[in-house]
Formats: sequence, C-alpha cells, structure tokens
Amino acid sequence: MPSKENTEQRALKLVFDKGEEGLLQSELWKLLDVSSREGSRLAKKFEEKGKVIREKVLNEGRWTYKLFFKKEPVTLDSVAGCPCLICPEIDKCFRGGTQDPNVCLDLTAWLDPRIEPQPPQPQE
Repeated sequence: MPSKENTEQRALKLVFDKGEEGLLQSELWKLLDVSSREGSRLAKKFEEKGKVIREKVLNEGRWTYKLFFKKEPVTLDSVAGCPCLICPEIDKCFRGGTQDPNVCLDLTAWLDPRIEPQPPQPQE
C-alpha cells in the first residue's frame, strides 16, 4: 500500500502535468485508485495549502471541481541557498557531464531538507 506522502506527491504531479487544461477531481481519485472521499480530502487539503486552485465546473450535467496547479512566481528568496549558485563546477554540470544535477547530493539535500548535505570532498 502506497504511503500517504507518496499518494500526495503523485496527486500533485498529476495535477501539475495537466497544465492549463486542469484535472477533474473525479479523474484524480480514479487515477490514484483511492475513494472519492479520499480524493476530495486531498483536493481540499491542496487548496488550503495553496498548492492548487479548485474551480467548480459543470461536467456531463454534474457539478464537480477541476483542479489547477497554482503557479508561484520565482523570487530571490525561492532560490536562496541553492548550491548551484556558488558551485565551482557549474560549467560542467549537465546530464551526463562530470557534474550531473540528477545525482548531485548537494542539490538533492537543498531540495529535500530531510537529506543531510555531503561534506566537501578533498580535491585531488
């Protein structure tokens, strides 16, 4: 059984992936394979946290909600502390490069505070 956190992450990704089209709340719980009650609770929770916008729509003669991912503007505060900004290897950082953002432990630790950053490695 998937964890609650994993289900929430999957739900937000589904809404995000729908973009400007949005995702019907009923589609969300069907895609997640959860009850309509649990799907509604997730949608309300995301709305309260400011992650999504729930818009009441008429779909096939029934009122329901359509979910849209709430885009937040990028600010200096949102990138403050990003290790990429001071990384001496930034010019070598790309998928498949000597540095790869997909496996960078410092970047991963910055994105997810539950992960401990790696101590600097001695230069050879």
